[in-house]
Amino acid sequence: MIVHVNKVHHVTTIRRVAQDLGESEDWLAEVANEMEIEDGVIWVYGVGEGGVMAFTDFGIENLVELIKMHKDDPTLLKRWYRQE
Repeated sequence: MIVHVNKVHHVTTIRRVAQDLGESEDWLAEVANEMEIEDGVIWVYGVGEGGVMAFTDFGIENLVELIKMHKDDPTLLKRWYRQE
């Protein structure tokens, strides 16, 4: 019998990541919209609250790479929205 053990022991909210990286939370949310759960992004829900985007350490690493890509080519978000 194989038992899966979750190796994620903490996540960091998008507000905290934005603060730590010195980025706008709204802009960061737009960039992170491209990420999937496999990339280290999750939604955290509380009682009576909407969801809050949060990241594993792996997710923050992936997000930093996405930030670099978007800063190198700011038109990426515009193209992404047109595809939707």
